[in-house]
Amino acid sequence: MGFLTGKHILITGVANKFSIAYGIAQAMRRQGAELAFIYQNNQFKGRVEELANKLDSKLTFPCDVTKDASITELFKKLKEKWPVFDGLVHSIAFAPRDQLCGDYVNTVTREGFAITHDISSYSFVAMAKACRHMLKKKSALLTLTYLGAERAIPNYNVMGLAKASLEANVRYMANAMGPQDIRVNGISAGPIRTLAASGIKNFRKMLNYYEVITPICRTITLEDIGNPAAFLCSDLAAGITGEILYVDGGFSIAAINELTLE
Repeated sequence: MGFLTGKHILITGVANKFSIAYGIAQAMRRQGAELAFIYQNNQFKGRVEELANKLDSKLTFPCDVTKDASITELFKKLKEKWPVFDGLVHSIAFAPRDQLCGDYVNTVTREGFAITHDISSYSFVAMAKACRHMLKKKSALLTLTYLGAERAIPNYNVMGLAKASLEANVRYMANAMGPQDIRVNGISAGPIRTLAASGIKNFRKMLNYYEVITPICRTITLEDIGNPAAFLCSDLAAGITGEILYVDGGFSIAAINELTLE
């Protein structure tokens, strides 16, 4: 038996087998969790259903997180299968491609700013609001963030601001939902090759630099992220809420190392 046996957890953000959300889902299934998944639209439906089947799940639901009615419908349908459940993994982020390159001040637009914050940050609390009445005591909500929330990362641009908003969201949600015995945390993951990351200009160069600077001298894997995500959504982490856990091989604490001096 794993430490998530008996838990029912909804996973968002699976696009393909390289998605961080899928790595988290794999880790949670290994620990015994029963899983459900959402997909954005019919373009992703078949792919998500196939990946869900590999993790012994038949529960997949459409949801467009930019629409409150779609979020409400998601939880209406989920309630027919799971009247109550134990957690939510929010792995959703988006910015228009033209917002993720060049000089931030020249590039950012009112529309791009609004879209990025709506999908990447507001969607987390919107989903929590819609399913709060279905969450058991000792439930856990988890989201994914990145160091760009704290530091200026070339070409990350408005997504950095949205991630900063998301991290504040974690703290305010944790404070609001704590009396209900619901925990809210985030993982700040190191850069990893995903569909979303491919939209960031010079991302491959960022990975190469990361391997040189990070203390463990390698990039982060899906398993590296999945295992602590499973822990944070389990009762083993019952005393942890409102926190951002860095799963980045130590990159966020490093300035220079021996390899950069050679």
